Amino acid sequence: MSSEPGSMQLSLIVRGQHPPGDIAGHLRDDLELVRRAEKVGFDGIVKGSHYSAHPFQSVQQIPFLAYAAAIAPRLRLICGLVLLPLHKPLDLAEQLATLDIMSNGKLVFGCGIGYRDVEFKAFGVPRAGLGKRFEEGLEAVKRLWTEDSVTMKGSHFELDQATCTVKPVQQPMPPIWIGANADVAIRRAARLADCWYINPHNTLTTIERQMGLYKRALDEYKKPFPTEVPMRREVFVAPTRAEAIRRAQPYLEEKYKAYRTWGAEQPRPRPIADPRRGGHAAGAARAVNAFQPCGRITCPSRPKTRKM
Repeated sequence: MSSEPGSMQLSLIVRGQHPPGDIAGHLRDDLELVRRAEKVGFDGIVKGSHYSAHPFQSVQQIPFLAYAAAIAPRLRLICGLVLLPLHKPLDLAEQLATLDIMSNGKLVFGCGIGYRDVEFKAFGVPRAGLGKRFEEGLEAVKRLWTEDSVTMKGSHFELDQATCTVKPVQQPMPPIWIGANADVAIRRAARLADCWYINPHNTLTTIERQMGLYKRALDEYKKPFPTEVPMRREVFVAPTRAEAIRRAQPYLEEKYKAYRTWGAEQPRPRPIADPRRGGHAAGAARAVNAFQPCGRITCPSRPKTRKM
């Protein structure tokens, strides 16, 4: 696929949300998806991150992407997303720099705040001050990647002439995409990131409104519109729309049922499901109906200088 400005690049997210049991077998299946994605011409592979993800089993993000770098060396490695407030910046800077080295400069650092109480409590992260914690952590990672030594005191860490012993291949640093649902977070993405990483569950009407907000924020911060505009969407390929809904519904139903119990952020798409179905079944059909345009993909339009 072309890397010319204005082109669309397709990436595949390996969500890896499996029912309990035979995780080794499920991992083999996920890795085969990575190999197949490279073979058929995808441009990148995406892996998310959650902890205590009951009722699903999923291997962790950075080890998975490291393995993907070895078996599919052409693909871009997209963190979608790193839950930045859960981590210490020095550890994260060195882990991600190592991943960029292993992939010969193909890492995308996608990051977000997160929303699940079980994760915040397990990592000892209070909900109060999450935005500040996120911004401090991101600033520290950037400085560790670009400065020889860093002295910085944050609300939950202190760097005292700390050094990131390995630097990313991509200079000055890998692309930073901030995932954001709320308007305030979209403004943060405009201020701090290379681009806004558009979520998969808002309606296109909402995204159109928020894109206007994003553009105004870029103007306010005197930043140009980014050369990459990544968007994730749900997609299912079938001969007809009805067949796609019928086949995808059981899986989407289970996923969005879990997301609701996790406290996933609103809003959800407007109900356009089969009126004869209710509850989680309607939610799954709603997901297929509303999330059709791009699929679970990222659609970056990368500059000519970005190396695959």
